[in-house]
Amino acid sequence: MRLRRAVRSKNAVLGIGDDCAILRVPAAHDALVTTDFSLEGVHFRRNWQSPECIGHRCLVRGLSDIAAMGGRPIAAFLSVALPRELPQRWVDRFFAGLLRHAEKYEVELAGGDTSQSPAGVLADITVVGSVRRGKALRRSGARVGDQIYVTGAFGESAAALRLLTHKKIKRRDVFPEPRIAVGEWLIEHRFATSCIDISDGLSTDLLHICEESGVGAVVNAAAVPVHPSAGKLRDGFNLALHGGEDYELLFTAPKNSRIPGRIASVQVTHIGEITSGSAVRLSQNGRARVLIPAGWEHFRRDERQNRRR
Repeated sequence: MRLRRAVRSKNAVLGIGDDCAILRVPAAHDALVTTDFSLEGVHFRRNWQSPECIGHRCLVRGLSDIAAMGGRPIAAFLSVALPRELPQRWVDRFFAGLLRHAEKYEVELAGGDTSQSPAGVLADITVVGSVRRGKALRRSGARVGDQIYVTGAFGESAAALRLLTHKKIKRRDVFPEPRIAVGEWLIEHRFATSCIDISDGLSTDLLHICEESGVGAVVNAAAVPVHPSAGKLRDGFNLALHGGEDYELLFTAPKNSRIPGRIASVQVTHIGEITSGSAVRLSQNGRARVLIPAGWEHFRRDERQNRRR
């Protein structure tokens, strides 16, 4: 009841309080559904981030997936497992961060579940959105000769993680924003041939586009926008390439497309080109080398990934 009172019903015909929520998808639209886990010790640590930041980032994971397909979010569903000893104040602040972000993007928390966790916080967020029928952006549409663009800058989350891991700082909150308006602009103007959000890392997510589209790519190293917080670190460029959790968009468009330098007030940068074959290469100082994806990949157990998380 406490959470139900904090949620305003707007998008759902029936929200929290019954066995199921009832959602109405706009006419002539397709439904989009995405789900993401946020696990303590894997995606966040309570001693490193505020509860508000953790709640915010839990929701942005789902919203960013909707943005990558050019959709608009409608409602979110959250299932959480909480340790018995977790203070109620922490829980309230977690939901405050999540609901504040939901209100900003007009997303209703329409349901979910709660349970007790034997160890650590587990949050599973499902976001439902909609996109004009048959118009959703996909990973599989890139064609040889298409140009590669990204929004924003990369490496802020990875830089914070690096500093926390090496005990240079004790806490750091990073509040990424989902690029909902950019995705909608791409749908409206019909420029993008493919799109993905950068959650696993630029190198890894670009490879996802290439694999799904059956193409290769070349990235101009000098063009990759590095976030100032990463730029201050010795290996800031590598953090920008591989760090992940930036929640920016990477999209491709035909060579003759006139892509503006800013879309919905967000910086857009041209960083490369789609090529034939399957190799993803990095062009740097006049030489090209294979760009090995070194972002997050689930179930891979190597030392580099363990250090990242």
